[in-house]
Order: sequence, then structure tokens, then C-alpha cells
Amino acid sequence: MNRRELADFLRNRRERLAPADIGLPVGPRRRTPGLRREEVAQLAYISTEYYTRLEQARAPHPSREVLAQLARALRLSDTERDHLHHLAGTPPGPRPGPSREVRQSIVDLLDRLPVSAALVMSATYEIIAWNALAAALMEDFSVLGRRDRNLVRRAFLGPYQDGGRLYGVSDAEEFSRTAVHHLRATAARYPEDPEVRSLVAELLDGSEEFARLWADHEVTARPTLCKTFEHPAVGPVAVNCDILDITDRDQRVVIYTAAPGSPSEEALRLLSVIGTQRMDVPG
Repeated sequence: MNRRELADFLRNRRERLAPADIGLPVGPRRRTPGLRREEVAQLAYISTEYYTRLEQARAPHPSREVLAQLARALRLSDTERDHLHHLAGTPPGPRPGPSREVRQSIVDLLDRLPVSAALVMSATYEIIAWNALAAALMEDFSVLGRRDRNLVRRAFLGPYQDGGRLYGVSDAEEFSRTAVHHLRATAARYPEDPEVRSLVAELLDGSEEFARLWADHEVTARPTLCKTFEHPAVGPVAVNCDILDITDRDQRVVIYTAAPGSPSEEALRLLSVIGTQRMDVPG
């Protein structure tokens, strides 16, 4: 256990975390940057005295449970979490479940793409952030619960919009195969996560197609470079599909763009105006 390095690391990360990041008011009397020691201790469910001793390099060896609680309290990335464990002389165990927390900079990036439909997926294919155009092109995710925002569940178990499969995409079968390959790799990375295990069990029980693809034990997926959405209001929308990995959180940013000057670009511009309204539904 490297007490001095551990103390410096904890203090550094505490001072980087703003009160607003955890829903606390800034207040007029804060004399130090970031959070107070007692706030971190409260978030980590440990005593302020013990946390203070950790930052003073005087505390005994923290347990694996305490380290996990500190990592959550300080909003550490997976890489930072592993570093924390190594400083404490405790090799990190299996990573906790897939992260659902999206960095604010990524959320801001989605909003700065007005003519691109963009979203963030967790390692289990749950849509955890999106911009307005993605909602207009696919579905208003803000009115859905977590279950219905999971695309692999939607692909195999429904419900399907207008009788079509998964937003009428042209690559529905390829998407399903790719999703199974990714989910199998996710299950290997998070073998003890109850949500991952529950999702896989539900899909195996509810879809013969998923069970057949799962039995293939494939983990290599081919990227889809383009696809067409069949939109009920504006018709077919052909888009390029680019995926950016957020490796420290095991998330992916998916960006759909249309060729400049194409009818699909005009369709996306129209969708950016009408939003999630259903123009095909009689008023």
C-alpha cells in the first residue's frame, strides 16, 4: 500500500469534483476547491475521520468494499478505479456493471450535431443519451423506460413500431447478429453483473433467434457503414453510420449522417424541424 500516493490521488480527485456534479449547491462559504472531505465520506458511506486519515496517509489498509465505495463517490472512470486499487495494494477485482453515466462533454457533443442523429449506447445496447434528431429519426426515448430503451431487447422481443422491426432499418438481421456478438463479449467482461445476466437470460428464454445466435459463440462483429431507416413521416432515410468508442466507460457514440445534398439530408433537415411529431397520424 502506497499511503502517500493514495492520499494525494484521493485529494486530487476530490478537488476536481464540483458540488454541482453530485447535486449539491455551491454555496458562498466554500474555501477549498471541489468537495469537502465530509461530503466524500458521506457519499462513500464511511466515517469522515477515516476518510481524513486516508488523505493524511495515516489510515490502515482500506477494504475492497471501501475502495469500491470511494470509486463511486469520486465518480472515477474504470481506469482510475483500477489505479486506486493498485495504490491501496489491492488488485482490482472484476469490474462492476456497465457504466450508464455519460460525461457532460459527450452530451454537449451530441447537441452540437444539429444535422446528425447521434446517441450513446452502453455496453448492453441501452440508449443512455441522444440528441433531438436521433429522437425524431428513431423514437422519443425520453418517454420510454429503461427496458424499452435497450435496442437488443427491442430487436428480439419488441415491441415493434407499426409492425416493422426496429425502426424499419434495412440491416435489421445484421444488427441483430452484431448485437449478440457484442453482448456475449459484454457478458464476459461483467460476469457477476446481475443486470447483464438477467438480460441474457430474458433473451435466451424469449427469442429462439437470439438463442440460436448466442449458441454460435461469436464475438467478432462487422461494423455497419450505412443503413436506411424507413420513417413514417418522411420516408426512407439513408445514412452513414460512424461509431466512436468511449473506452474508459465502455460506451459507444453512434452518429448517423446523410450524404450532402441528398434527399436523405433534406429528410433529416425536415425531421430537425418537426421533431418527434407524427405527421402521418390524422389530427
